[in-house]
Amino acid sequence: MSATEILLPVRDYDLAATLDSGQVFRWQSVGDSWHGVVGKHFVQLTQSNDGIHALASKPVKDWNFLRQFLQTETNLAAILKTFPDDEPMRQALAACRGLRLLRQDPWECLASFILSSTKQIVQIRQIVALLCERFGEPCAATGYASFPTPEKIAAAPELQLRDCKMGFRAPSLLAAARQIASGEFDLEKIREMNYSKARQELMKLRGVGGKIADCVLLFGYGFDTAFPVDVWIERAFQELYFPRRRASEKRLRYFAATHFGPHAGYAQQYLFHYMRTKKK
Repeated sequence: MSATEILLPVRDYDLAATLDSGQVFRWQSVGDSWHGVVGKHFVQLTQSNDGIHALASKPVKDWNFLRQFLQTETNLAAILKTFPDDEPMRQALAACRGLRLLRQDPWECLASFILSSTKQIVQIRQIVALLCERFGEPCAATGYASFPTPEKIAAAPELQLRDCKMGFRAPSLLAAARQIASGEFDLEKIREMNYSKARQELMKLRGVGGKIADCVLLFGYGFDTAFPVDVWIERAFQELYFPRRRASEKRLRYFAATHFGPHAGYAQQYLFHYMRTKKK
């Protein structure tokens, strides 16, 4: 194959479910492929019987950036064995076979989830698309752009950010970008912390509560014990685990922290996607 394409061999990988499961907001389904940007690389991804075929818009010397993003070398079977053996989890596994967790750039992940507050996925995609279009670096002749750097956002007037339909989230994004661009907040240091400390640190940023911090730790840093709790997970707990009584928020959070094992975040994503896509 040429330097613009590669086949990543992988089994039990559902590309469509993975890219459309609320982890990322920049991928578009085009025919039988998915178009998106990883770092500064535009790539077209297509599922095949042998794995995932990737086609880039320009020659690539090292494809590890894509392997890392897609997590194609993760031992999924070993992770799934750690899930609790209960009926709701069995249903989620059967419905979402091949669903993976991606490993995103922490800044892009953080900014995207700051913009996700109280928004549905389709709306988040629109906001992020506008932000990249107006502040990102174009990927030559593709119509796509890279995610804007903290420095680029930090230098932007708040009104221009609000023009990207992000509304009240603009000050939070701007504040986070300025803290990171100035060196006041170091995203790389998060990697050196334990889960509890890392969560507390992220929550010092404006607009970052527990749920957003957990999303960033899970999808951006690979803290598999992080368990984001949103309305879909609350609904999953209530319908699947506590159908006969209303569980308190404290009870739900304790259950999330103790029931799902060392890869609880992975289990969360299966429950999340299952609840979003299952037929009523």
